[in-house]
Amino acid sequence: MKNTEYAIVDIETTGGNASGSRITEIAIIIHDGKNVLDRYETLVNPQQDIPPSIFGLTGINNEMVANAPIFDDISEKVLEMLTDRIFVAHNVNFDYSFVHHQLEQAGFKWSAKKLCTVRAARKIKPGLGSYSLGNLCNSLNIGLENRHRAGGDADATALLFSLLMEWDDAGEIEKMIKKTSQDQRLPPNLPPDDFNNLPDKPGVYYFYNQAKKVIYVGKAINLKKRVASHFSGNNINPQRQHFLRDIHGISFEVCATELMALLLECTEIKKLWPTYNRALKRFEAKFGIYQYEARNGYKYLAIGKVSKFQVCLHEFSSLYEGTNILRSLAERFEIDHRFCKYTRPEEGEFFQNNNPQSLPDAIMHNAQVDNAIDYLLNNRPTFAIIDKGKSKEERSCVWIENGHFYGMGYLPSDVSIHEPSDVKNYVTPYKSNQYIEQLIFSYAEKHPRKVFFKKQFLD
Repeated sequence: MKNTEYAIVDIETTGGNASGSRITEIAIIIHDGKNVLDRYETLVNPQQDIPPSIFGLTGINNEMVANAPIFDDISEKVLEMLTDRIFVAHNVNFDYSFVHHQLEQAGFKWSAKKLCTVRAARKIKPGLGSYSLGNLCNSLNIGLENRHRAGGDADATALLFSLLMEWDDAGEIEKMIKKTSQDQRLPPNLPPDDFNNLPDKPGVYYFYNQAKKVIYVGKAINLKKRVASHFSGNNINPQRQHFLRDIHGISFEVCATELMALLLECTEIKKLWPTYNRALKRFEAKFGIYQYEARNGYKYLAIGKVSKFQVCLHEFSSLYEGTNILRSLAERFEIDHRFCKYTRPEEGEFFQNNNPQSLPDAIMHNAQVDNAIDYLLNNRPTFAIIDKGKSKEERSCVWIENGHFYGMGYLPSDVSIHEPSDVKNYVTPYKSNQYIEQLIFSYAEKHPRKVFFKKQFLD
């Protein structure tokens, strides 16, 4: 790395994300890998209030920055010091995101190779209790003055960087700086081996926070590529910044097929309810078919929103789906359309516009409604989906019983299946929901050769 120069940067800000917060102080130290060549430090007027919590941490208040230059006024100087140098910081993506964003707002297109001293320290000095700047300075006997001020933290980071360069016999820093190095993109608190151990196979992955609690569950056709996609780009969205800082570990479970990964993801999200899985509501059925009997003895079928206090006959993700099924039942069992309600009736609505002389025979009508309900509940298909396994010695299987997802698992390739119950012996039961059933039926429709019904087993 001849003639390589480094810009060691530390900033203080009004908050934790670059999209809504601003820089209040910046320090840049130019380093050649052994010695400090130049230094720049200034307060910055953020043009927004500094919250009391930030003042408590940094000691920088609104009065201190009132007469300081705004970032636009120092942007050319900052750009000059960063250009053609490797951007170094402790938790580099935080500092980089702010500097990149504010340079862009000032009208400058800038990017640089990055080096994170948190990640470098983990590689060169593994096994330490903590890799925060303060704790590293204590562990490595580095003097740290003016903590949580840009100049003090930049000076400490420069001393840490010098030591890491001196101790780096394996050339870890050079590897990390390479443009293709994944280390430039990994979250600062994630052990590299957690990412490196991910396979190029379908499966489900789990992100953990510092307390080892699952905060996100995802599915992938290729686990390594999918997880890497979470860390790429320079998105300054606050939610993403918090998400990346929260990731302290990854685990995974390999699945034989994308379908099994998708089903496992759904059940795990439902069970674990992770903080960062925002699309959880899609698993909840919103509408259902209900049965009512009016005071005049006639039975009604109605579509309504799912309620915790009433049990419905069948659930649907949309009003459109429920309406189509109710219309289909009414047509199949010749139910008078006046007894089918496509929104939940209000109290007393059953009796409106019903001339007793024109109503059908109550006993015959109620029998038709009962037959429709019996058909809805008991005429659902029972089948298996059998596909490739994780190896040649096994096959994957998904079992659906009476239209509900029962479970999934793996069976040995040399086992012959003659009865439907044989498949159940090889699956792990899981809780079903309407969204999972919709996924399975959609898959079965697209891949009929992988679907085996009861009669196919018995032939």
